[in-house]
Amino acid sequence: MTGASSGIGAALARHYAARGVTLGLLGRRESALLELARSLPGEHVIYCVDVAEPAALTEAAADFIARFGVPDVVIANAGVSAGTLTEEADDLAAFDRVMRTNVLGMVATFQPFVAPMRARGSGRLVGIASVAGIRGLPGAGAYSASKAAVIAYLESLRVELHGSGVRVVTIAPGYIATPMTAVNTYPMPFMLPVDEAARRFVKAIDAGIGYTVIPWQMGVVAKLLRLLPNFLFDPIFARAGRKPRGLPL
Repeated sequence: MTGASSGIGAALARHYAARGVTLGLLGRRESALLELARSLPGEHVIYCVDVAEPAALTEAAADFIARFGVPDVVIANAGVSAGTLTEEADDLAAFDRVMRTNVLGMVATFQPFVAPMRARGSGRLVGIASVAGIRGLPGAGAYSASKAAVIAYLESLRVELHGSGVRVVTIAPGYIATPMTAVNTYPMPFMLPVDEAARRFVKAIDAGIGYTVIPWQMGVVAKLLRLLPNFLFDPIFARAGRKPRGLPL
């Protein structure tokens, strides 16, 4: 599981470890990964890896498979977010970082596992998207674009693997109480505590659901946003709250 250092990743790790699962925990902060692994029951291995570096992901995947075999579930959870504006030349670096982490990082996370899972005839590839990928939000061009790309990518992968026994699960969270949302200064409806969100995520993963929005209330909002015509959507969301600009952390 990528993005395991904190937030949703750490909550998912706690949930799975309580079920006796052996975990491969990936993140950029070694100290946070060590602290998490020590707090969990069972045997786990950590990898201090940036998902924007495909070679490091491939190496970590090979090590995990050598130790424990092909995993039953791979969760591409790593993601970064930052407020961005296209008119600001300095924000090109933020766009690059967000797309490399959120989109290409997910592809690189899954790549080493697709063939062995297909050969075995079972497995779960889980991608964490976002309701921000449903419609483009002002001041969040990089993040919205990355999550829209993730949703489309996961759909393509799901169809590619149809009938293979490998399930592709797309989870599009609404607002979850994590460090990523803690910096937001605007209202965040239907906010879920992170441990409750993890419980619902795992339920969807166990069921092999192809696509789901969590919480369900945000799923209703997402469907309405899809139907909202541009002449209504544009003036309403032009006034929406925006995440502060800056390089993603």
